[in-house]
Amino acid sequence: MTTDNLKIPTVALGTWAWGDSGETGDGYFGSSLTRASLEEVADKAHAAGFTLWDTAVVYGMGRSETVLGEVLKRYARSDYQLSTKFTPQAAGSGDDPMADMLEQSLARLGTDYIDIYWIHNPADVARWTPRLIPLLKSGTIKHVGVSNHNLSEIELANQILGDAGFRVEAVQNHYSLLYRSSEDAGILDYCRSQGIPFFAYMVLEQGALTGKYSPENPLPEGTNRAKTYNGMLPQLKALTDRLAAIGQKHGAAAPDVATAWAIAKGATPIIGVTKPNYIDGLVRATSMTLSGDDIAELEALADAANVNTRGWWEKAMQV
Repeated sequence: MTTDNLKIPTVALGTWAWGDSGETGDGYFGSSLTRASLEEVADKAHAAGFTLWDTAVVYGMGRSETVLGEVLKRYARSDYQLSTKFTPQAAGSGDDPMADMLEQSLARLGTDYIDIYWIHNPADVARWTPRLIPLLKSGTIKHVGVSNHNLSEIELANQILGDAGFRVEAVQNHYSLLYRSSEDAGILDYCRSQGIPFFAYMVLEQGALTGKYSPENPLPEGTNRAKTYNGMLPQLKALTDRLAAIGQKHGAAAPDVATAWAIAKGATPIIGVTKPNYIDGLVRATSMTLSGDDIAELEALADAANVNTRGWWEKAMQV
């Protein structure tokens, strides 16, 4: 398998929040989504040419995959790409927990193959990576990626797959203006040198970099993201103000600029899409070119904010 036939989009569509039930405290975001509004999101995304959808078993413990599968029924399978994940920490106790989890994902998503199948977290690279090989050989998964792996774990996974004639074809880590550990650890450079696409999640830091939230208008109370980000909103103001100002020059908004920054760094951002107008922002972000000065200024303001947005599930990338 090579990336020759893996279509890498400029932006991927994230469905983490689709796993919420909408009840406060049930799910990460506390969102309230309807089937009709998500179908509108999907229609608008496909019309704009965004067709790679990213989900995972653990997003709502199957709810995100189920909802996504229902919404995508309206299209031919060849019109979109699916990205989902094996999470070792949620593995069952059968003879082949990865094949079992994949089978459940396929059923929920209403498909017989996955375009990119990821190992979500590196619980034991030597144990889990070889399990991908028979799934690749059978065609049930077309391409493989690793998520939240550090550089030595990515290299080990690549070596294990390489011995069987395959390779790591994508890396997905938390990467944003506020959290650049994959860059500092040399992972972006490694991906570039190996021709491996790098996917960035939490580019907007769950809304904290959109400029929508402030100390006066904090993230919704009762959600995990409020606990994480509300205390740092004062430190982020200079950065979000600058994102908005740069956006204004381009006829765009703050989140569009944060997304364009990730694209400029060579990443494919995975942007959570819960409202149709978010697709308009992705269109603006993908058509925007930031100057080197803009990028340097934004990174300096991000450094000055001096906040740590590493998720509880993430280990340090630098070892």
